[in-house]
Amino acid sequence: MKLSDAWAQLPAVKTTYHPRVTGRLVRMVGLTLEAVGLNVRIGDRCAVERTSHADRTDQIEAEVVGFDDQRVFLMPIEQVDGLKPGARVWALNGSADVPVGYGLLSRVLDGTGRPLDGKGPLLQPQQGHLQGQPINPLQRDPIRTPIDVGIRAINSMLTVGRGQRIGLFAGSGVGKSMLLGMMTRFTTADIVVVGLIGERGREVKEFIDDILGEEGMERAVVIASPADDSPLMRLRAAQYCTAVAEFYRDQGEQVLLLMDSLTRYAQAQREIALAVGEPPATKGYPPSVFNKLPKLVERTGNGIAGGGSITAFYTVLSEGDDMQDPIADASRAILDGHIVLSRRLAEEGHYPAIDVEASVSRVMPHIVPPHWLQRAQLVKQLVSHYRQNQDLISVGAYQKGSDPMLDMAIERLPAIKNMLRQRLDAGASLADSEAQLTALIPALAAG
Repeated sequence: MKLSDAWAQLPAVKTTYHPRVTGRLVRMVGLTLEAVGLNVRIGDRCAVERTSHADRTDQIEAEVVGFDDQRVFLMPIEQVDGLKPGARVWALNGSADVPVGYGLLSRVLDGTGRPLDGKGPLLQPQQGHLQGQPINPLQRDPIRTPIDVGIRAINSMLTVGRGQRIGLFAGSGVGKSMLLGMMTRFTTADIVVVGLIGERGREVKEFIDDILGEEGMERAVVIASPADDSPLMRLRAAQYCTAVAEFYRDQGEQVLLLMDSLTRYAQAQREIALAVGEPPATKGYPPSVFNKLPKLVERTGNGIAGGGSITAFYTVLSEGDDMQDPIADASRAILDGHIVLSRRLAEEGHYPAIDVEASVSRVMPHIVPPHWLQRAQLVKQLVSHYRQNQDLISVGAYQKGSDPMLDMAIERLPAIKNMLRQRLDAGASLADSEAQLTALIPALAAG
């Protein structure tokens, strides 16, 4: 699809050429284009002329990501086949606005707002900005109300508040996509925005067809940028799904934002930064990566008092199940809690494979009654105590009565595991989750 055809699907975006701001392409190294003769700023959009195999001329869009004296560094958002030395480069008039609005519901879009689902153009889209508008932190509504995500282990043990930002830490193949799909179908949020950033193309279709399904898509917007997209497109897709969620929040909606994954977003920024010559710092990640992460995450959360909210779940890939990965470590510092998916539990057939001992919701003490929090903490203690003594129990070396806490853990562990398990096709409400936790630990009913 030509760039001009893609823009035609977004009629509200006015894009014109600057006739006097024209340069030429002088160099291409890796992912980076270098042009001269342009008077542009960081973040400006440009069109680069290219010639197809049939000697037909069209343009691709690129963004200004750096400069060195008179040379401007551009990062394309499309395939660069057909570019040649001396190709003309134009500055584009108009900001990087993207379509938002209620017409996006049940649609699948790419990182620029172009439909990928074959359902035709968007209906009456409004315009939002990729970068969003910061909210004064003192004007944000505090997190005081729990939100039902439909997952019993989270609702009961790691209760999430409206406007909370939480990380979902997982290695490959432990069920994070299935967990996100369950949240999409069973949450009580008004609207769900799903960002699939850097996933394999096959997984994008499977997530939409098999995991979300028709029920999940009815109130959802999916923005997908698969792994074969350019790093700039992946970066834009993450910013775009945040901009869509911001629009709904500004309309007073309770929004659930699911982004898979924050790690791919960071890797896309790393590719761009390294391509323009930024030196690597922490395990190959340039400093700009750790500057971009909080800027993206802080756009979510509660709006001003009385308005809507964005409750955000960001998946963070733990390569080799290493929880000390630089992105995982930085994410824990800027998020309001973390949920760890355990490969050991997944191998035991325990789904969702949430390790409640290693997970924490930082806002849970502020949104649930004291007796609820005490029960959740006691369950964590029982699970932890059992694991610490599991070898003694397995070989029969433990004598009943030696440790009352361990006796309780051995007695109630089957019931605890049963409570934390959940079928993929069954949701668990917040009230039901609290009731099961109360039944598991009835001694604290008086608070």
